[in-house]
Amino acid sequence: LTREQVPSVRTLHSAIMQGQTMSKAPLRAKAFSGVRVNAKGVKYGTTGRAARLAVSCSAVEPKKILMMGGTRFIGVYLARQLVEAGHEVTLYTRGKKPVTYKIADDTEDGYYKFARSVKHIAGDRQDFDDVRRKLSGSGFQVVFDINGREAVEADPILDALAGRGGSLEQYIYCSSAGVYLKSDQMPHREEDAVDPKSRHKGKLDTEELLRRSGVNFTSIRPVYIYGPLNYNPVEEYFFHRIKAGRPIVVPGSGMQVTQLGHVKDLADAFQACVGNPNAERQVFNISGERFVTFDGIAKACAKAAGAPEPELVHFNPKDFDFGKKKAFPMRDQHFYASIDKAQKLLGWTPKFGLVDGLKDSYDKDFGLGQFRKAADFEVDDMILEKLGKKSYAKAHSW
Repeated sequence: LTREQVPSVRTLHSAIMQGQTMSKAPLRAKAFSGVRVNAKGVKYGTTGRAARLAVSCSAVEPKKILMMGGTRFIGVYLARQLVEAGHEVTLYTRGKKPVTYKIADDTEDGYYKFARSVKHIAGDRQDFDDVRRKLSGSGFQVVFDINGREAVEADPILDALAGRGGSLEQYIYCSSAGVYLKSDQMPHREEDAVDPKSRHKGKLDTEELLRRSGVNFTSIRPVYIYGPLNYNPVEEYFFHRIKAGRPIVVPGSGMQVTQLGHVKDLADAFQACVGNPNAERQVFNISGERFVTFDGIAKACAKAAGAPEPELVHFNPKDFDFGKKKAFPMRDQHFYASIDKAQKLLGWTPKFGLVDGLKDSYDKDFGLGQFRKAADFEVDDMILEKLGKKSYAKAHSW
């Protein structure tokens, strides 16, 4: 970006401050890689990942950040982005996995910088007294609670960092869109009714704790997350079957509508909350911009993997008893959420479309021979045999 372009940047910031949408701004995101626009003017920074737009209402100074978790999936990408942005990042984990390890996205220099910058506190967050001892007086300004499931897990962090004389400025929590009550009206919006009987009840309880505590908090509710290192069998379910050349069994008509969001887009959204007054005491849905059917996910996964379009076999789940095993990785219903609020208030928008996001996942994970769970086609074979397609049980890989 040259200084001659600065008036256009200011024009963009002015448009955003007046509530106009990003799509109506005069310049595209890729023109602003590495530039932070704020109400005080334009700040020149080092170049970040391509097409990153960093726009905020005020300059975000480097923060001392504590991340609960950070070595498994979401935090792996988020921690790298926070370090790249100049923050001091400490991961709180049990220490059973390496605190840092190289991933497919890393360059040699990038990984070296990250590995020498990130700090670590070894501890079990379920040992609440130990958490209080280790965090009291630590001076952390921002908490990213990536792996919290129950409200009691957040209590000791708040005890140690919030309150009179505490250092805490912001608590950013990873919740789930799974908290919404099933509805006939879609997409889910942040103000929609929630389900107190949801299996994510602990996430709801944590959000309520944060509201009552009076701290500046932000809660992020992702839908289905995918991307390299995903430990949930979302895209991996489809990739295993595509690689084996098998048909993909899909419940019902396959026209159930859902939504996937790339882990790097999620990390961008988390980062956009830091020091952002628009994120104060807010809840945001985060996912991809487009919705997709179950059948559409299967076809998109095949396209991303460079494989032929798979045969899709539909079945009625009520005709089977699978015991504790799952026949499909997603809930058998329409399930998707609006991301309008995050786009408007955070100045964030997903960079990945579905196929290119799935290709990124395949090329940097499954396609390299990496996966979290080995293929298991037992339930598939049960379905195929009952539907008279037993021959597929010995399908060959493409």
